[in-house]
Amino acid sequence: MKEIAIRPATEADFAAMWEIFQELIASGDTYYFAADTSRDDCHDYWFGPGVQSFVAIHNNERLVGMYRLVANQRDRGSHVANASFMVSPAAQGVGVGKLLGGDCLDRARTQGYLAMQFNYVVSSNMPAVLLWKKLGFSIVGTLPRAYRHQHLGYVDVYVMYQLLADPSHWPDA
Repeated sequence: MKEIAIRPATEADFAAMWEIFQELIASGDTYYFAADTSRDDCHDYWFGPGVQSFVAIHNNERLVGMYRLVANQRDRGSHVANASFMVSPAAQGVGVGKLLGGDCLDRARTQGYLAMQFNYVVSSNMPAVLLWKKLGFSIVGTLPRAYRHQHLGYVDVYVMYQLLADPSHWPDA
């Protein structure tokens, strides 16, 4: 997808990010946010302290996806990255998620993270589960019935993990 560029998100991107966010959470099948999550809460999620957000832009004009990169935990857990991704429903199935995922993993490695952990991957979101497995993640835990799916009821959630560097090359903590 050469027509997709990934760059840091700016305040000017937020209106388009908000539209994608609203569309995805309204479906009630992939994200834990309530359908009535406020614009301010969304803004804090994507632009809050310690959050690095990136956007995928199609043909230098249309925002088609985004991700956020943060430390999974603070202090003694800050060597593990965490990320969240959203792709516009109009752009799903054409490789935007794969591009965003690859970019995120590259940035996490460059920033010196030892690993990346996804804390809350809805098990019924098979496109996401398959993509993360394809990009090298493993399911390391299952949280039984941890997500209240709008159509399926309670479904499992996966914790997914990937080492990004050889821990033997890391200095002792």
